[in-house]
Amino acid sequence: MESSPGGDRVVVAVRGELDLDVGQLLQRALREALARSTRGLDLDLSGVAFCDCSALNILIGLRRRALADGKTVTVRATSPVIERLFDLTDTLSLFTADGQEDTVPLLPAPRDGGSGADTDSELRVEVAQLRRAMQTRPSIDLARGILMASFGLTPEQAWSVLVLASQNTNTKLHHLAGDVLTTVRGAALPETLQRHLTEAVAQVKASATTARDDTSGAGRH
Repeated sequence: MESSPGGDRVVVAVRGELDLDVGQLLQRALREALARSTRGLDLDLSGVAFCDCSALNILIGLRRRALADGKTVTVRATSPVIERLFDLTDTLSLFTADGQEDTVPLLPAPRDGGSGADTDSELRVEVAQLRRAMQTRPSIDLARGILMASFGLTPEQAWSVLVLASQNTNTKLHHLAGDVLTTVRGAALPETLQRHLTEAVAQVKASATTARDDTSGAGRH
């Protein structure tokens, strides 16, 4: 990861594979870069060759932290892997300056010394995010609840399962959540989707077990 030393907006270029193994390092580095900025971060993810849901969770958490500090996090360039993940989870507009869906091209990085137009753009971002969240969040939250009850997952693990299954089946996240909700009415999931969900649950639980073992081992030393 490379970043500018500081200033109005810090530009951060990330390369390589973003997964659970590098999650803590990525989170710490991005938070440090955010702290050095006045208005936020501009991310260049064009060099990312792999990205899983743990890295996406870190980016969403970083955005939440930035907003709490009166800053923003925008993605200025993406790789095909990042584009696919954003597309499947409908999360790209959380990281764009114009707040539109992922079919709208990313805007160039803003110049120093913002203007009223920047403020208007940020307001449009929030309005678009709220509108989309109102439309899709209820079904996603209900689907997470079903997975939590069915497999004994935490809310974070249920989210990871949905994202993994979304990636593996090439299905929009809110569409997949809708399929999960049909089980409440007694409908059976398609065999392929059921298999991918089961595999995602196993993968998420295995990752959680590995993380606990690593933490316990570190504590003993």
